[in-house]
Amino acid sequence: MHVPDGFIDAPVSAATGVVAAGAIAVSLRGARRELGGTSRASEAERGGERTAPLAGLVAAFIFAVQMLNFPVAAGTSGHLLGGALAAILVGPCTGVLCVSVVLLMQGILFADGGLTALGVNITDMAITTTVVAYGVFRALVKILPRGRRSITAASFTAALLSVPAAALVFTLLYALGGTTDVSLGKVATAMIGVHVLIGIGEAAITALTVGAVIAVRPDLVHGARGLEQRLKLRVNGELVDAAPQLAPVAPARTTHRKVWIAGLAASLLLAGFVSFYASSNPDGLEKVAADHGIDRAATEHASADSPLADYGVRDVEDARLSGGLAGVIGVGVTVVAGTGVFWAVRRRRSTSQAA
Repeated sequence: MHVPDGFIDAPVSAATGVVAAGAIAVSLRGARRELGGTSRASEAERGGERTAPLAGLVAAFIFAVQMLNFPVAAGTSGHLLGGALAAILVGPCTGVLCVSVVLLMQGILFADGGLTALGVNITDMAITTTVVAYGVFRALVKILPRGRRSITAASFTAALLSVPAAALVFTLLYALGGTTDVSLGKVATAMIGVHVLIGIGEAAITALTVGAVIAVRPDLVHGARGLEQRLKLRVNGELVDAAPQLAPVAPARTTHRKVWIAGLAASLLLAGFVSFYASSNPDGLEKVAADHGIDRAATEHASADSPLADYGVRDVEDARLSGGLAGVIGVGVTVVAGTGVFWAVRRRRSTSQAA
């Protein structure tokens, strides 16, 4: 759903840039609480300290999975947006920053998503998906039984709803600043319809990923903090409640470092190898734009001459090798950039509290 330059006019693009900048500023403050960074932090914040080194990895993983377009309808594909996944794994504020880092890397290095439309893309793909998904997720967690299956089910539903929500926001932005004369009703119907289907893929990827992390280290999942179960004892062959209070679920014996290494390896494998087998069909927005003439006003990307434009390495003739190298470079750059941002956020919190 990366919006190219020229789809939305300059005033609305500028306005969304202001919205995006404000949201990032708010997210930086919120991420300091989510990431922790001081020995005097509360128990929840100490959980955030363990999550801080993983935030850059989450950004890199989202970058990698976004390269894996999956078919959703005749001639149309979709890919992960990532807002729901990031919000549930590392927190909503940190999630906004994760997706924003990905969008920035994609726009500058890979000519994916217009630079003048960066505010539009952050508003749509980072802010909207994260806010909607986390709101739905928290609401469901409050009413569902406390347990790992409930967290996974809530993740699935939250991710599913976040994608058509992003499609709706794009439609509203197009209504305010679209550069072509196209029926708004047709755009809305087409965008929301195809992105409901894409949302199913988003939901499956999000639920599987969240479920996998919860299985090995539930304490690293922001949305699962406080996940508790009743302490039980076996009496005469039957399990009975030992006490009315709740006891925390103990994490599996998998170190933080092992989780990070496994996540990075998975990201490199997906971007460097599996991405070659991704669907070559246009994604939902590209298909709708082509079918309804929205792309008539599209302009050439400012980074079109980048050596990594279109997710390939210039002068590397072999398509498989070119795409794989571009994917590996993208994962590496994103994990370094993301980790740098989140360490800076965490250190700033530590410094401010020490003062």
